[in-house]
Amino acid sequence: MSADKNILCGVRNPIKADIDLDAQGKHLGFLRLPNSVHRSAYGWLPLPVASIKRGQGPTIVVSAGTHGDEYEGQIIVSNLIRAIEPGMVNGQIILLPMANAPAAEVGMRTSPLDDGNLNRLYPGDPLGTPSQIIAHYIEHTLLARADYMVDLHSGGSSLLYQSGNAMGLEPRDVQESERVTALLQAFGMPKSFLYQPNPVNVTAAARRQNAICFLAELGGGGNVDPALVKMGTQGLLNLLGFIQVLAGPLLPEGPPAATRLMTIDRDTHYTYAMDAGVYEPLAALGDVVRQGQEVARVHFPADPGRQSAVVLASGDGEIVCQRAMALVRRGDCIFQLASERSLPRAGR
Repeated sequence: MSADKNILCGVRNPIKADIDLDAQGKHLGFLRLPNSVHRSAYGWLPLPVASIKRGQGPTIVVSAGTHGDEYEGQIIVSNLIRAIEPGMVNGQIILLPMANAPAAEVGMRTSPLDDGNLNRLYPGDPLGTPSQIIAHYIEHTLLARADYMVDLHSGGSSLLYQSGNAMGLEPRDVQESERVTALLQAFGMPKSFLYQPNPVNVTAAARRQNAICFLAELGGGGNVDPALVKMGTQGLLNLLGFIQVLAGPLLPEGPPAATRLMTIDRDTHYTYAMDAGVYEPLAALGDVVRQGQEVARVHFPADPGRQSAVVLASGDGEIVCQRAMALVRRGDCIFQLASERSLPRAGR
């Protein structure tokens, strides 16, 4: 990695790792984010980090806690930190169990320090708020040295995904399509979604740094599903074996599922509440709906004489994500849809 990778417009990111990311072996510590506040003028915020490195090979960043109310990933990454030893590794695995630690510590999607949603702040800013500084460090220091990244999510407090899902960027050509398809099959979530790039998302940050990043969406509703912890762990370990950064007894016999490849369209696959009230779902996770179909109603208990409002599907597709909270405001997402798709093959 170039010594300049962590510098933007002559400003170096203030985060300092108290472990040597270039050192061989297994090292646990913190990324120290300076934080001068009333109770601690010269303090720093601890972002837990582990590096497991041996010899030459690919580098992968595995993170969780990007959103602090998403828990399966935090458990998975913590378990892997304890389980993986240097002798199993060919290359480097960098693990962040609480990427936005201030948010994870209070179980919130966004940071209590700056209301920052870490996955909407890339490429970040070394002179910005704490969440912007974290985003800048992940992109310009960690992803700059990585070949791959897996960022483990769930639906958090407000959303619920059906089973296990993977998400990645639409490939740019046939060669990338074949590579992405193979990686998604190795990860083996029951559903794999491809979507258009969003420049403030970590998947786009990885692409800017010539790495491939997938998100996982494992359940949600602010709970922990042990079956999804197991599924996510198996898929991640199988992926680590597939890219040949991990070998040995932790590797499973294969992926947890044969993945269905799907696509999410930003314009047609999100159905929103247009009124504030209490929503009643008229469709469920896994249902296939058509554009204009009645999929929910919003009721108004504070104004009982008012007729409930109909919510219509925004497009055609399968419901893959549903709002977990009944109380809605205008602009809240009630359903996310996806459609079946196939990637082009070489020679077509």
